[in-house]
Amino acid sequence: MHVRAVASWCRKYEAASLISEGKAGFLLVGETMVETVKQQIHEQIRIVQERIAQAAQRVGRRPEEVRLIAVTKTHPVEFVVAALEAGITDIGENRVQEAVAKFGALRLTPIAQQVKPRFHLIGHLQTNKAKLAVEWFHLIHSLDSTKLADELEKHAATRGRMCEVLIQVNVSGEETKFGIEPVQVRSLVEHILQECPHLVVRGFMTMAPFEAIAEATRPHFRKLRELRDSLLQQFCGCERFLAHELSMGMTNDYEVAIEEGATMVRIGSAIFGVRAAH
Repeated sequence: MHVRAVASWCRKYEAASLISEGKAGFLLVGETMVETVKQQIHEQIRIVQERIAQAAQRVGRRPEEVRLIAVTKTHPVEFVVAALEAGITDIGENRVQEAVAKFGALRLTPIAQQVKPRFHLIGHLQTNKAKLAVEWFHLIHSLDSTKLADELEKHAATRGRMCEVLIQVNVSGEETKFGIEPVQVRSLVEHILQECPHLVVRGFMTMAPFEAIAEATRPHFRKLRELRDSLLQQFCGCERFLAHELSMGMTNDYEVAIEEGATMVRIGSAIFGVRAAH
C-alpha cells in the first residue's frame, strides 16, 4: 500500500479506533500502521464472509450463492487493493466520477490485472452520468425510471454492447429513498423489454430502512423477493429478463437479507471502517 496516500486519507477522515461486532474503524497515526490496516481489512473480510456463510446455512442455502460486494466509497485505492488481495472480486461505488478516477488507477495495479474485479454502481444514477456508467460498470444496481433506461440504452447502443442492470425498488416507501414503487415495476420491465434492446435486467435492488434491530428489516427484503418471484413467472421466457439477482443487505442487516434470499450484499463499514464525519 502506498504510505503517503493512506496517511493522507487518515488525516482527512481522522478515523477512530473501533472494532466491535464486525464493524471496523482504524486509528492510523503514521507509516508504521499501514501494514496493520491491511491486516485489519483482511480480518474484517474474513469475519464478514464467515457470517455470510452462517446466514446462508441457517436457511439451507449454499454460501457461494451470495456475492460479497465491497463498497469502497471515499476509501483510497490502496484499501481496495488490500480487499482484492484478501479475495474480494466485486467492488461497489456510489458516485460515478469518484469511481472512474479510482477504477482507472486500480486497473494499473498487478492485483487488479490478476483478479479483474467486477465494478458495481450501487448509488443513485443521474441521466447525465449514464454514458460513464455504461463505459465503466459491469452492473448498474440503480435503474429506477424509463427516462434513465432510455439514456442507458442510447449509450449502450452507441458502444455496441449490452448493459446489465438491476431495477431499484423503494420497497419501504420512504420518501428519502430512491427507487421505483413496487406497483410500477411491471411497466418499467415492459418498457425495457420493448424499447431497450441493449439492456439486460439481472434482478432487483433495495435499501431497507435503518433499524436498531436488524430483524425489523425482514419484511422489506421478503417483499422484494416475492416481487422478484412473481415477475419471473410473468416474464418467463423473455431472454433479456434474467432477473434472479437480489441486491439487498448492508452492514447493519445483511444477515437477515441473506436469510430472505439476497444474492448480493453491499458491505462497506464492516470491512473498511466507520468513517468519522468530515
